Amino acid sequence: MSHFETRSGFISIVGRPNVGKSTLVNSLVGEKVAIISRRPQTTRNTIRGIVTLSELNTQLVLVDTPGIHKPRNALGERLNTLVYGSLAEADVALFVLDATKRIGRGDRLIAERLQQAGVPVIVAVNKVDIAGKAEVLGQLGEAGEWDFEAYVPISAKRADGMEPLIGELVELLNPGPFFFPPDAKSDQPDELFAAELIREKYLSRLRDELPHSLAVVINELETLENGVMRIDATAIVERDSQKGMAIGKGGSLVRDVGTEARVDLEKLFGTKVFLELNVKVEKDWQRKNELLDRLGF
Repeated sequence: MSHFETRSGFISIVGRPNVGKSTLVNSLVGEKVAIISRRPQTTRNTIRGIVTLSELNTQLVLVDTPGIHKPRNALGERLNTLVYGSLAEADVALFVLDATKRIGRGDRLIAERLQQAGVPVIVAVNKVDIAGKAEVLGQLGEAGEWDFEAYVPISAKRADGMEPLIGELVELLNPGPFFFPPDAKSDQPDELFAAELIREKYLSRLRDELPHSLAVVINELETLENGVMRIDATAIVERDSQKGMAIGKGGSLVRDVGTEARVDLEKLFGTKVFLELNVKVEKDWQRKNELLDRLGF
């Protein structure tokens, strides 16, 4: 390859829920472009993180997909469709496994889908910082039977193993122009980014079924004459009983979420942010296609 030839490609990051896909995207990009939480289904949109390696004349476009799972409703089905759609467009698939858990039926199902998709696959065995050596070796051995292009042990949280992983990805990319300006980190619109950040703050504070029933929409995002960014946001829940939970005692939860989200938003946009956050009930929004359309799924 001549030094001047540019390479680029879309890399679809797949795996079961909670294996660390979003953490990996953030590690590779070098800053936060995907929200993180311990709860499955945290990622609901395919988020693009962009890594431009100027010294290698290469641009990686990372597509962080929702975890593949057994769909329970219309939202679940849409999430799985998103994943398989992103595979169809990918130049390379990056299949993430969790070293602390045994390879299960879900992993095998994904491996099978990847083999059918006919796209080159690199397997990243994640969380090696907290797994035992025997667990990591056992997983590498078992996953090796799928006969994919490469297997790389990593810790996305500590950003360990990123260089060998990037090396393997770059090898599989074809010559082609960059898709984004070299300094771009993500192609998410500001509204989506803001909504996801607010939702992340909720996820860490809510328990059980409510996180799945919560969506955040940005009604308006504008920069005022004094340079302050005004964001009008609504947290949407499915039932009246959940509304109280999302507001908190005496409005405490909505206030805490708003305060913490504002700090992150100011870092992200580099300006003062005025955030208005309300809570609203939209009955069974996860099951209604027209509502899913309106919420951007």
